[in-house]
Amino acid sequence: MRTSNKTKILDAAVRVINRDGVRAVTFESVSSESGLTRGGLLYHFPSREALLRGIDEHLVQAWEASMQQLLDVPAGQASAVERHAAYMRVSAHSATRAELIFMLESVQPDSDVAPWSEAMARWAPPPPRSGEADPAVWDNFIARLAADGLWVYEGMYNGRIDEDVRAGIAQRLMAMLRAQAE
Repeated sequence: MRTSNKTKILDAAVRVINRDGVRAVTFESVSSESGLTRGGLLYHFPSREALLRGIDEHLVQAWEASMQQLLDVPAGQASAVERHAAYMRVSAHSATRAELIFMLESVQPDSDVAPWSEAMARWAPPPPRSGEADPAVWDNFIARLAADGLWVYEGMYNGRIDEDVRAGIAQRLMAMLRAQAE
């Protein structure tokens, strides 16, 4: 199936962000990266704000699709451990700088949309409640923090970690989740 121009625009904008940051997203930079005209971009995104909102939604959808692809069942039918495991694997292997930037931006108190917050509520374990005694709840959250930390490390510092080290981290996080499933 042929990729739509809207998807080409969004994918190109994400490449610009991953390479040069959000400030570099202009109609000119995205037009150049996508090979489409400025008019073609304006047809789909009449303003830079509309383009940024589109990027945000595009990233959330792609992020959730990556996790859904790891499950054998729809997310709503998967157990909490299965959803958390998918979250850990995606965060430890393929989370991007653009996703991190947009996630941080969308949780601002004055934000009128919170696509990342909604996605996180579906996929990632919440913090334990005060007085929580179940070690599994603690392990879920600690594994999430570790996966998030890896993502932040790479996103903020362009600190690519060797693939074998990354795989080792993912295995350790998965072991935390597996121990509770047994």
